[in-house]
Amino acid sequence: MDESDQAVNLRDLVIITGMSGAGKSSAMACFEDAGYFCVDNLPPELISSLTALFSHSGSKVELAAIVSDVRGGSYFDEIAGVVEDLKSRGIRFQILFLDADDQMIQNRFKETRRRHPLAPQGAIEEGIADERALLAPIRELADEVIDTTELSPARLRRVIAEDFLTPETRGKLSLNFMTFGFKHGPPRNVDLSFDVRFLPNPHYVSELRDHTGLEDAVREYVSNSAGIDEFYARLVPLLDYLLPAYAEEGKQHLTIGIGCTGGKHRSVVIAEHLAAIYRSDESFTVEVVHRDIDKRPRP
Repeated sequence: MDESDQAVNLRDLVIITGMSGAGKSSAMACFEDAGYFCVDNLPPELISSLTALFSHSGSKVELAAIVSDVRGGSYFDEIAGVVEDLKSRGIRFQILFLDADDQMIQNRFKETRRRHPLAPQGAIEEGIADERALLAPIRELADEVIDTTELSPARLRRVIAEDFLTPETRGKLSLNFMTFGFKHGPPRNVDLSFDVRFLPNPHYVSELRDHTGLEDAVREYVSNSAGIDEFYARLVPLLDYLLPAYAEEGKQHLTIGIGCTGGKHRSVVIAEHLAAIYRSDESFTVEVVHRDIDKRPRP
């Protein structure tokens, strides 16, 4: 093939890789829905051959996404060679690496009753450790790393769409206000986090204890708490300063954690209040996730 014919048709290529159980299938489905030609479980040594076919003058493939991971056997030497080959041929590509913490990966394998590809006889923990070591070098080469530990499949698809698939939303910052209870552990995927446990706790008001910050009685109690107006007067200007700065730097999504003791009352009211403020600004898209709102308090 003449060098001038290289990448004539292929406008975008995404190589999806990462930890088993981290959501690569969900990611591929997102690209497929967006019109990408998708190939799953492609050994690294075949990526160059496939892109050569895509670049042929008779090909109609302009957008492609390829999932390649440890299921293909030996990995890093081959994928590193592919990266250099694609660069030398002038093919535009991105590497998307999906990750999750070890416990979440274990849980996902147990829920689906699947075997880990590096631990076919069981011993999921050993398979995860081996895979993490094997993939460490390619993780460093990735254009974007997404930690899916606390992302639902729907949220993962939205993150991918914002970062890869919707140019018309570029320049808009997607805000995700995540409420949580410190007693259940802090969330892993937050960019900013605010602790609102300094406010009076509705848990100690018997008629409010079993209700949530989505209900009027709790909302009124928290909204009338001493100190909350001053808190908003300081926090909102801070966010007004920070959010455009993040957008200017090209950040596509920002998760803001709001934490209280149980994640049921104070944090919920405050997150909903902040979300209402920023939904009125066309510079942002806004989502609220109440991580612990339905969890029962520990004895």
